[in-house]
Amino acid sequence: MKGSDVEVTTADASVVAAVEQMNRRNIGALLVMDGERSLGIFTERDVLTRVIGKGRDPGRTPVGEVMTRSVISIGPETTVKEAMSVITEKRCRHLPVMAGGRLLGMISAGDLTRWTVRDQQRTIEELVDYVQRS
Repeated sequence: MKGSDVEVTTADASVVAAVEQMNRRNIGALLVMDGERSLGIFTERDVLTRVIGKGRDPGRTPVGEVMTRSVISIGPETTVKEAMSVITEKRCRHLPVMAGGRLLGMISAGDLTRWTVRDQQRTIEELVDYVQRS
């Protein structure tokens, strides 16, 4: 999980500024915040469907007009399996991790996939080691 380095933006930031921020950090989403309060999430998909797809000027369009307002989030107790299920069922790629209304971090589908692959690799290595010792 990406924790204290979670990238955020404001609703009044331009789409261009938000996309530049996403490109600098090589990320696909920014949480849109008003102080400590989450207003929405701005994703690559929002850029494609709500800005480019609608012919809007990204330099003049504020993030708040095109962000996804219904943010699906998880708590810190959520397992990897549960988080993967949420991402699959809700067809989203980023999940803010919240506790008591406070942002703790952000999980992406890529983060979950990498964790799952590493976990499976460890299991395979343990099984190979077990078989070789038998």
